[in-house]
Amino acid sequence: PETVDPRRPVQCFGKEASNQNRQLVNGKMVLLTVDITEQDKYQRWLRYVYLPQPDGSWLFVNDYLVRAGYAYSYPYPPDVRFDAKFKEAEKEAREGNLGLWSKCGKGS
Repeated sequence: PETVDPRRPVQCFGKEASNQNRQLVNGKMVLLTVDITEQDKYQRWLRYVYLPQPDGSWLFVNDYLVRAGYAYSYPYPPDVRFDAKFKEAEKEAREGNLGLWSKCGKGS
């Protein structure tokens, strides 16, 4: 959900989503990967974010945020490498009534 668009009010669950993302990655070393495009039309950097875990695995932050109901699956063609994965994550969050899906009705 958007929180900084000057043309709109903060969207439902936007502050919670922003806080969760900040809690996950702020001040931590992460791995950033690019799909095709460097930036979107608003000049925001487009990256997949991975956070190393103590057991040596990597948390795919983008997927986690969608799967836990903190974000929508929002494809930005041509950057669609994980589109199917994110759609499935969103379906799980919606069906589980997680995060924004429990607080914002249909996620609006």
